[in-house]
Amino acid sequence: MSRDGSPLVDLQCEAHTYPDGTVGMHDIDFSVYPDELIAIVGGNGTGKSTLLEHLNATLVPDDGDLVVDGTPITEDNRAHARKEVGFVFQDADTQLVAPTVLDDVMFGLQNYGVPDEEARERAREALGTVDASHLEDRIPHYLSGGEKRLVGLAGVLVLEPSVIVLDEPLAGLDPERSRLVADRIEQIHREGISVVLATHDLEFAAEVADRVCVMADGNVVGSGTPRDVFYDDALLAEANLHPPSAVRVARDAGLEATTPPVTEADLVSLLSEAHDLDPPRMPAPDGSGHD
Repeated sequence: MSRDGSPLVDLQCEAHTYPDGTVGMHDIDFSVYPDELIAIVGGNGTGKSTLLEHLNATLVPDDGDLVVDGTPITEDNRAHARKEVGFVFQDADTQLVAPTVLDDVMFGLQNYGVPDEEARERAREALGTVDASHLEDRIPHYLSGGEKRLVGLAGVLVLEPSVIVLDEPLAGLDPERSRLVADRIEQIHREGISVVLATHDLEFAAEVADRVCVMADGNVVGSGTPRDVFYDDALLAEANLHPPSAVRVARDAGLEATTPPVTEADLVSLLSEAHDLDPPRMPAPDGSGHD
């Protein structure tokens, strides 16, 4: 995949070890470029969340470097990483700190010294972007899981980051809320913000990602387009993953295509084309089925 310009985020991490001695990540070379939507996939305990938390300096490498928007990140300027790389945690309650949704979205701006009236206006714009304006007077902890994710997303959008990072954004959501959150993520990406997300949902990854990174044993063991990754049997086996359903159905049905399907929409399109090329034969007038 060609990438133009310098990365927005460049992480080189030889190792990150937790206080109990667990190695969370090692030998990582990971960059985020403008206009990318990257999905990080892998099983539990493979280092996905650890990698995400290094991208905005929530965690720092034991041995390595983080560069954000051309600026090397140190202990003295970690705030720069956290402003440029907005993080939406899997547990949205960890980010909800204010008495109302509007206050919560304003909170980050106020911490940066933005006057209240400007902060209020920008917070309302961010809530509108994620289709959550109707929630502004609600108490955050009484929201549904999907609503909390949207408010958390607005809370990082309002800071105008160049990259947004989401840890399991669809976890625990019903199909309707999952679709709403997924739509908002895709909309934000279309508006020019790069997105990095970790997910167990390979159907979702296939649908939204420009690039898929596969993690196993604390390392990125492969990456590429969804089509490259989800038809690479050896790579998926190494990470103990199964391909999305569209890939499995196409293979089981023996469907051949120049562009193999990776999403449900791809599969439907391929089946429609096959039907158009080989329409069902009409029965003869005598009902014999012979022409």
